[in-house]
Amino acid sequence: MSSLKNIQSIQKSNIPVDILLQSPVKLIQINPSINTNKPIIDKNIHRPQLALAGFVQLFTHNRVQVFGNTEMYYLKSLSSSESRKAFSTLCTFEIPCIILTNNHEFDEALMEEANKAHIPVFRTHYETTKAIYLLTEFLDDQFAEQATLHGSFVDVYGVGVLLIGRSGIGKSEIALDLVERGHRLVADDIVMFTKKRESILMGTGTTLVKHFMEIRGLGIIDVEKMFGIRAIRFQKRLEIIVELEEWDKDKEYTRTGLDEYTSPILGVDIATVKLPIFAGKNITVITEVIALNYLSKTYGYNAAHEFAHKLQQQIKNRSQSKHKDSRLITYFQSDEE
Repeated sequence: MSSLKNIQSIQKSNIPVDILLQSPVKLIQINPSINTNKPIIDKNIHRPQLALAGFVQLFTHNRVQVFGNTEMYYLKSLSSSESRKAFSTLCTFEIPCIILTNNHEFDEALMEEANKAHIPVFRTHYETTKAIYLLTEFLDDQFAEQATLHGSFVDVYGVGVLLIGRSGIGKSEIALDLVERGHRLVADDIVMFTKKRESILMGTGTTLVKHFMEIRGLGIIDVEKMFGIRAIRFQKRLEIIVELEEWDKDKEYTRTGLDEYTSPILGVDIATVKLPIFAGKNITVITEVIALNYLSKTYGYNAAHEFAHKLQQQIKNRSQSKHKDSRLITYFQSDEE
């Protein structure tokens, strides 16, 4: 697709420790005097069970270290001097931070070792399994691939539709018309997509543009202030791309829908419709139909395949019995209105 060529993938190489305070794990820093600008360079979580026991050859110290019941009860099973020695061995490594689950707390000796090594220590009330799940999801999002595309991103009947095309072709006007018809704007002009897991792309706007739109001949409008909170969304999954292009009489466009196209974005194939436009064509209604047709396919009904099946059946019947096509209604009742 011409409008989707040369998509630049962006991926963070590191994030600061203090961004973890924005995670859903509800962390509280036990030693707030320690700087939290240290970088996290690995999105994975580590539990230092073997490292506490003295085996540090495979200790992945550059990851966030999670201390759960196993680690804490092991340290408590040791004498005070043995516990401090075991923990101080970990502190000789460059550790980004330590997170204690289940509201555990280090004793004074262990906190001294952590402070001496300038390691931020956090506490959460979540149990270990839940905390690791939430942290993994959060870090996976922070380190995920991202891409910025130019277009208008709208939630149409619950389907994330991205309108793309050359500058000035009318993407924003179509998006505005969709909003006026009750659909919801996610972002206009600049849309940032993040790859979640392996097959999901989540889109949002930017902190600067938010839900502002530029309408040529009118200027900048604020969709949220003009249409209300019902007219916007902050995020939406991308499910279908509609590429707008001027009608070319010499070009052949799909007429049955049997040929389905996809566009790769960050390694995820997104269903794509190439839509020719010309004066008087109601693109807004067609976009709604594209979204509804996508929903029908999602729930197992494909109109193009259904029509093709009926056509093949009709051809088969004609070849066998010389059956001719007939009108849909066998008998017209009187209409006296």
